[in-house]
Amino acid sequence: MIPYIRRQKILDYMDGKDVVYLKDIAAFLSRSVSTVRRDLVGLEKEGLVKLLNGGAATLQSRSYDLPVEKKRQTNIEAKEIIARKAAELVENGDVIYIDSGTTTVMMMKYLKNKKLTIVTSSLTFPREHLTPDIKLIYLGGELLADLESLVGSITEKQLLSMYFDKAFVGANGYGEQGVFTYDLREARKKEIVKEQSRIVYLLADTSKENKRSFARAFGLDACVLITEKDAGQEAESDTPQG
Repeated sequence: MIPYIRRQKILDYMDGKDVVYLKDIAAFLSRSVSTVRRDLVGLEKEGLVKLLNGGAATLQSRSYDLPVEKKRQTNIEAKEIIARKAAELVENGDVIYIDSGTTTVMMMKYLKNKKLTIVTSSLTFPREHLTPDIKLIYLGGELLADLESLVGSITEKQLLSMYFDKAFVGANGYGEQGVFTYDLREARKKEIVKEQSRIVYLLADTSKENKRSFARAFGLDACVLITEKDAGQEAESDTPQG
């Protein structure tokens, strides 16, 4: 089993448990305790778990991804502010990418009076706001069920054949060390989107500030950050460098 997949399975196993024992994780994964310990040491360095005495571990934070239904119920007001500010940046004739995520897809309700092309990797995209002036393109790929997002080689190949005026992406966390997501495939997808876009906007509420997750997508200086605080001023920032 590839290490990053094994580590994701460890986080999934630990979810909802106050304390877990290495021997139980090893039995769950059919791997040795020493292998599990190495994985947990790596996850501890990422700030995701904390090793305890007596061969136990606990989740340090929940910066890995939550199911979409749970995420929809958190920070709703902040997400609405961010989505509205982001939509104001879209102009008629734009070709834009809208990432998977509860904040990014909220943009759609504010775009219905514009003429544009939208490319998305989200299966939760609200089609009820579509109009004849909006052309919607769904990417293909492998489904990440919890996020209802499409990723993988098929998605990446399609993205590499496209170019966007603007891209609107989400994240699990952000800070001086970069923009983070819980899955390496999601991170690679966001990295490609960044490379294929004239400008990238990161839509993230301030609860995600200074939080890291498993995979780094790109540096914070490669995008324009939009949060619920001073969102208008942030959105008007200069185009980021590479």
